[in-house]
Amino acid sequence: MITICVFGDSIVRSCKQPENKKWVGKLRYFLWKIYEVNTVYDLGIDGETIERLLKRFETECRAREPNIIIINIGINDSQYNSQKNSFRVSFRKFKKNLDYLIAKGKNFTPKIIIIGLLPIDESSARPFLRGLHRYYTNKDRKKYNEGVKLAAEENNILFIDLFESWIKINYKKLLTSDGIHPNSKGHQKIFEKVKEVLVKNKLI
Repeated sequence: MITICVFGDSIVRSCKQPENKKWVGKLRYFLWKIYEVNTVYDLGIDGETIERLLKRFETECRAREPNIIIINIGINDSQYNSQKNSFRVSFRKFKKNLDYLIAKGKNFTPKIIIIGLLPIDESSARPFLRGLHRYYTNKDRKKYNEGVKLAAEENNILFIDLFESWIKINYKKLLTSDGIHPNSKGHQKIFEKVKEVLVKNKLI
């Protein structure tokens, strides 16, 4: 039996996408074909930040006893508020909390994968639809993505760098009209990369 807990924000939750179109749902079906018994938990919450995830992380893991933990967090932390002249969660605090989250995860399993941030279509995502004073930029996304990469290297866990791989292609075709979230093609691409890492590192 294999149990995977996938933690994150709306990129994981993706409530507007059908289950069979979401990358987590695709992963669940893929594993179902390999294992007679497997569980892939979608533990994403829209608008989630690293601080909010920390509050529920241990409880979720303790209840499910995962063999593998996948973390996809950071997009909401990197949101810039022009009225407050600050990020939703400062880079320094984000990195510190991410190290703490990884340490907590290792209490349950050494098999941890962390996924970096996605690039955005700034023409659609800036300013952000929910508030004209709140912004996302690729410059900020890249900075926070580097923080995720550094945390993975320092804590000796696997890192999937979607930002650097997507930025080299016509990634805007992989996003929804809001310029932030992946569409069905984007979810397919994320799934393929996660599957590749799981297989290549013999985690499944």
